[in-house]
Amino acid sequence: MLELSFWDKTSGTWINVFTVVLGTSLGLILKDIISAKIQTIITQGIGLLTLWIGISMANSMAEVEAGGIDGAVLGLLAIAFGGVLGELLGIESRLTVFGDWLKHKFKGKGLFTEGFVASSLLFCIGPMTLIGSFNNGLNGDNTLLTLKATMDGIISVALTNVYGIGVGFSAIIILGYQGGLSLLAGLVGAAVPQADNNPYVLIITGIGGLMIMAIGCNLLEIAKIRVGSFLPAIALAPLIYWLASTVLG
Repeated sequence: MLELSFWDKTSGTWINVFTVVLGTSLGLILKDIISAKIQTIITQGIGLLTLWIGISMANSMAEVEAGGIDGAVLGLLAIAFGGVLGELLGIESRLTVFGDWLKHKFKGKGLFTEGFVASSLLFCIGPMTLIGSFNNGLNGDNTLLTLKATMDGIISVALTNVYGIGVGFSAIIILGYQGGLSLLAGLVGAAVPQADNNPYVLIITGIGGLMIMAIGCNLLEIAKIRVGSFLPAIALAPLIYWLASTVLG
């Protein structure tokens, strides 16, 4: 088997970083041109689309069952325990502190931290990130991540109109998280056969969808949900599925 270079394994991530930075730059240019009313309607449009994406992803849980337990129940357990663990670990607060540090360091203004946190979660949660990183790291195929990068770049233009330059700094999280997944794919990916319909991937996708829905609710100002606190649920979901399959299967 041909040994892949560092670029081969992570090219999709670097393209993604570039599109988010480019999209943010375009958003900053357009921000002073677009009126407040237009910015508001753009925000609502993004919120509605984000909700739809989240609902579509969350439906993945309907395809999962373990030990006679429905995927929705498994998802409920994961999101509940994950949320509690996230609060105990102070993940949302730590993300906010990091965002505030970046804001101070680079003299950001306004909703810098909110934009950094929201866009980091939105760009890094989802099946395209997971499966795309596996494909890129395992065989150098960056097709899925390139598609994701294009979508993220377009969304970052609109998000920057709402939050400002903080959106662009989500590229740091994309680089670390997505690039890290690609580099680890040789170890982790080999243990995940048929990643597109694997129950472990499906349950993770479903939990990610719930978190994307929460971001949509925040954008629409329906509620103020501490999305970062639910991050541990992504790790707990496959563990809960495994336990249910092993003990009750």
